[in-house]
Amino acid sequence: MEIISSNSQVDGGEIISLDQKVVVSFSGGMDSTSLILRYLANGSHVIAVSFLYGQKHAQEIECAKKTIALLHKSGCNIQHEISDLSSAMSLFSSALLSKETQVPEGHYEEEQMKSTVVPNRNAIFSSLIYGKALSIAIQHNKNVKIGLGVHSGDHAIYPDCRPEFYDAIHNAFALGNWESEKVSFDLPYLHGDKSTILKDALASCDKLGLDFDQVFENTLTSYNPDSMGRSSGKSGSDIERILAFHSIGRKDPIEYQDSWGNVLNHALEIQRKHQDDVFRETLSELEYYVTRQAGTERPHTGPLLHEKRDGIYTCKCCHHPLFDSSSKFDSGCGWPAFHTELDGADIVRIEDRSHGMIRVEVRCRHCDAHLGHVFEDGPKQFGGERYCINSVSMNFTSEDDA
Repeated sequence: MEIISSNSQVDGGEIISLDQKVVVSFSGGMDSTSLILRYLANGSHVIAVSFLYGQKHAQEIECAKKTIALLHKSGCNIQHEISDLSSAMSLFSSALLSKETQVPEGHYEEEQMKSTVVPNRNAIFSSLIYGKALSIAIQHNKNVKIGLGVHSGDHAIYPDCRPEFYDAIHNAFALGNWESEKVSFDLPYLHGDKSTILKDALASCDKLGLDFDQVFENTLTSYNPDSMGRSSGKSGSDIERILAFHSIGRKDPIEYQDSWGNVLNHALEIQRKHQDDVFRETLSELEYYVTRQAGTERPHTGPLLHEKRDGIYTCKCCHHPLFDSSSKFDSGCGWPAFHTELDGADIVRIEDRSHGMIRVEVRCRHCDAHLGHVFEDGPKQFGGERYCINSVSMNFTSEDDA
């Protein structure tokens, strides 16, 4: 086991003693790096543990070392330990371990990505991390947290990233150890995604006085980097990372095997195709025609046209909030009409020259679903606009049901 440590944090020239200890499973990737930044920004003493387990993308450990060196240089209170599990995990089969099996390309949630699952990996990592945390807790007679960067995007493919799994192993570990009350799991990203993780990292870097791009140019997320450590931009993990950076309006600072513009366009096309497959399965024929093919339901037929209850209207495809019932009015046009969109809806407007007319089409910013059109014949007291929206482009949740 290789140990790199620093035992104090410098702030304004003073040495600060930090009591809260957090043991973090640190791959050297985007999520665990963000998690470490979060704890450091909160003033915790972080013990980061990285694992060599025969993974093809073992360059991530070198990336982890670079991140730790940068954090040490900035005076952060962090200790790094690297544990080699290669021999033990050579017993397992996975595309991440086998030289004969190619790492699949495509969307992160597609079926072929299951070949990247390493059997029982997180159970093994969690067991070792738990033992480390409990040892520290007993030695110092203090409560210790275990920080893991799992998030909602992991749940579809990796069963050992689901909340139920961590509930179960926490209970099992508690039953199997004395003084287990001193150790607790902390999974702050569990219900978030890559975008929320990056936003959290931006806030942490700002608080720590670190350059966000300088930190993340040292991270590796790809499962199939080349010999120079450059990400392919095509593995499922790459696609998810690229889309996350794009969603927060930033260019990924790492080096890809192709230009940022090309890897981004590829990721967006993979995302579009994946979403289209999902929508074809989950939407009705009419819902798909309207939301994904910019169609229109027949006037006076929509189920939400005469909805009068108080509540919120959301996007049919992604559930993003669009309108409040207080902005709905009877325009007589045959489709639900609203005079104002919700704060944060950020509905996209696009010039539409179809059918020999010039209109303004409105689409969901989050999933590009066609909603309808906006016209300038709405109530003057509310700005004079009328959002003419297809019923099948929306879901409605009443206040009574919320």
